[in-house]
Amino acid sequence: MGDVEPADRPTAETIEQLFVGPSPRYTRIEVAALAGVSQSLAERIWRALGFATHADDAVAFTDADVTALKRVRGMLDERLLDEKTIIRLTRALGQTTARLAQWQAEIMVGALLDTGEPPSDADVVRIMSTAERLLPDFERVLVHVWRAQLAAAGTRLLAVRDLADDNVPNRLTLVAGFADLVSFTHLSRDLDERALADLVEGFEARASDVVAAGGARMIKTLGDEVLFTATDPRTAAMVALDLVEAVKDGGEGPEIRVGLAYGPVVPMMGDVFGTTVNLAARLTSLARPGAILVDAGMAEALAGADGIELHSIGRRPARGLGMVQPYVLRRAAG
Repeated sequence: MGDVEPADRPTAETIEQLFVGPSPRYTRIEVAALAGVSQSLAERIWRALGFATHADDAVAFTDADVTALKRVRGMLDERLLDEKTIIRLTRALGQTTARLAQWQAEIMVGALLDTGEPPSDADVVRIMSTAERLLPDFERVLVHVWRAQLAAAGTRLLAVRDLADDNVPNRLTLVAGFADLVSFTHLSRDLDERALADLVEGFEARASDVVAAGGARMIKTLGDEVLFTATDPRTAAMVALDLVEAVKDGGEGPEIRVGLAYGPVVPMMGDVFGTTVNLAARLTSLARPGAILVDAGMAEALAGADGIELHSIGRRPARGLGMVQPYVLRRAAG
């Protein structure tokens, strides 16, 4: 590509037009009126999506925004959902897609640019051109994967329904597992930004692959730490064993440590909460590099399981939980 004239460099307006369509036409008051919803609800939806509140006279909304709000009004009119549920769903959508969009944009920029040099106007034009060509396919794939994930979520809900505690609504009995990189603070001081990013991304990628392949569910990644769950204790145990080996990668990769606890958890906002989750985190902090510690409930559930060995160690104090009895989990010899 030849030299790019300054006038050809994409502006914020051209970027918005590429991804969301025609230029804004309406103020926030007008968009609510056209959609037939209250201004209060429209503002709550906008904030839940993670966008800033505009001034009354700022022209910031498009016909697509009107159409989206009309769909919300239809849900309310048909009494399919109430306002509280709509706001909760909207917040989930906003937070998830914001992270997804940022993540994908960073991947694209890293793939198309030499991140060691400031991007030129020609670089920016090339990124925009590539994005324009990929957008239709990305959009279709996104919808397909989202539907597939909804199907998987529905299947999981049916599968764990019998595990629910009838005395506490929405409480399930699951294995919670934490895994974290050993000496991450020390590593972060010794590595430059690029190497540290590669380390974190490599850890998260391998952890996600192992958890999915083993039949568990990745709940979240936190840079140097991941949280996963499983309905079956042996599944969680095998995932933990595979995870330690996969990240170590024959001695070439970093060491991790894992904590597993089996008991009641409360699923909420795509995350899990409760004493069981806290116990798994505490066991992780107690584990030695390359080791897996499990709680007494997990050890009891794994008694006699093929391919697994458990060794009791001395009781340990766990912050906020008192004294706990950990067990070291290992792969059985042979």
